[in-house]
Amino acid sequence: MRPFVAGLVVAGFFSSQISAAEPCLRPAEKVAIDVSALKSELMVIALNCSAHDQYNAFINRYRPELLRHERVLNSLFGRMYGRRAERERDSYITNLANTEAEDGLKQGTDFCRQKMPLFDQVLALPSVDALPAFASQQPLVKPISTTVCSTENPASQRKTSKKTRSANN
Repeated sequence: MRPFVAGLVVAGFFSSQISAAEPCLRPAEKVAIDVSALKSELMVIALNCSAHDQYNAFINRYRPELLRHERVLNSLFGRMYGRRAERERDSYITNLANTEAEDGLKQGTDFCRQKMPLFDQVLALPSVDALPAFASQQPLVKPISTTVCSTENPASQRKTSKKTRSANN
């Protein structure tokens, strides 16, 4: 009986994660997802590898860019979830960090050796403007659909935006 109940709990979790069809992303939203994944990855590295100084250097160097992408991310969650935006965004950020931390546990003692060079790479970028492209090129965990809307079918963007506006009014 317990395996059956556990199976239902797991099935319920996964169905709740995929039941709401996620809309496609606008290009700026895709970049915001990429940048948030990079920031989260660096935070996990800093916590697990005692790289607090490197993380602080990253935050200080890219603060305006990070804040800009944070606003886009907030807007994305508002468009997708309306009144539940803040809760869903917090859940996404937590899920992102937990997934990356689990990856670190799987890698064991190799984690820091393999991941620390990411700080050198990101801090060596030629300008703050290079961060989005760098983040997009990294193989990072993104527990959200990152399908960019096609320019041929922008209706899915408008339809979702109208739903969000009507839900908020």
